[in-house]
Amino acid sequence: MKITGLAVVPPPSAADLPKVTPELLASVLARYSRSNDGLAAILTKVDLAQPDESIDRILKFVDYGHASIGGLTGGLAIAIDGVSMWLAYKIFELAQMADGQESSTRYIAMDAAALPLPGELGIPDDLASRWVEVMARAYAAYHGEYARLDALAQAEPGRIRLPKDARPPVVVRLRKNFALDRARYFVPLATRTNLALVQTARMWAQLVRQLDSLPNPEARTAARLLREVLMKQAPRLMRHSVAEASCAEQARQELATSLRLGLERLSTAALADETWVNVDRATPPWLPETQSLPEALRHRTNRYGQCGTAARRMRVTFAWNNLALAELRDLNRHRTGHRYTPLIQAGFYLPPEIDRAAHAPLLAEQAELTRELLRRGSPAYVYSLLLGAQTPFEHSTHADKFIYEAELRTGMGAHYRYAEHLSAALHAFFQQVPEAKAWVVEGTAEPE
Repeated sequence: MKITGLAVVPPPSAADLPKVTPELLASVLARYSRSNDGLAAILTKVDLAQPDESIDRILKFVDYGHASIGGLTGGLAIAIDGVSMWLAYKIFELAQMADGQESSTRYIAMDAAALPLPGELGIPDDLASRWVEVMARAYAAYHGEYARLDALAQAEPGRIRLPKDARPPVVVRLRKNFALDRARYFVPLATRTNLALVQTARMWAQLVRQLDSLPNPEARTAARLLREVLMKQAPRLMRHSVAEASCAEQARQELATSLRLGLERLSTAALADETWVNVDRATPPWLPETQSLPEALRHRTNRYGQCGTAARRMRVTFAWNNLALAELRDLNRHRTGHRYTPLIQAGFYLPPEIDRAAHAPLLAEQAELTRELLRRGSPAYVYSLLLGAQTPFEHSTHADKFIYEAELRTGMGAHYRYAEHLSAALHAFFQQVPEAKAWVVEGTAEPE
């Protein structure tokens, strides 16, 4: 695991603007909110060569509360190399106000070298060799299916939904994506990936505190390394990023739920699709909504357009019983609202182009390894899962954000499984909000 902080410098066009460090920015703006002297007067106290002394001259951080000014530091950019896909998922789950990206499964090396060492993940010593063997077999299945599916797409190009008059490089790329996106369900969740996040010092301190409170050794290692790098950019604020009792207790309770549900529902069978959507339009009696939903939606020219209050005030919670971890990795990164999953294997998804029976021995061995880790109460059970594992997943947000996600994930170039899941959720939404149908664009995910 490697953590790299990126120091943002102003472009030449901003050479004449005042220059501040992240914590100086926070202190200057905090003081600005409690002074009528104006910004120029406050900046006369700033000496960039001695930022800590300048902060002390402007204010004491404690005077304003660390949380209240931590968000004024601007975006601190951090690249996190070589973490498991599980930790990347967890970081995006916790960092709900961050902007970020994670490496796509289309561009990650898939072999034993892509795995962290068992000890780094907390795999019990007596299960380490068994875990390594199962993961190696999963990678072999991935490579075998990729080669077979790529050959199938070449032999039967009609399986690929190609754009009209597609150029040869586009045809090759879409053919490979067809194979990659179907073979990926054999990829271990423990596979190393990279991610980058940009968020304020306040949010970084909260994330590091939560990671440090998790029972997984990998998460605590990430917390320590993140803290060391962030101390260079926001040292005062990062002093408050250590493990905290309430975070640890909630993590303990969530793990207990996952262990119980994981043992109750563990299966390698395909779990049939179930979709649940709940819409809440309630408003206070003294502030009713007067705008119609069509009026809230019809002025948009695309999914990035502004929605009216009738959509922004409507709460929507949607969930699937069987979201594969392959899809969870992306849907979990829709930041608005709250997302929740117990992260279990209640079933195992494979696309229709793959013969499930041919992989039954691998899936049975993988499930037994998961079962043993669950029985032991080990948080490392997550590292025995493959991306085909199906888990319940719930997302609560508002109608404008739900509509954006549905249009995005069924739109041009969307993964076929995203489109199936979001299409089902959208139709359930239309049953409760039929007046929205004429103004929401459900795509066909072509080309895939």
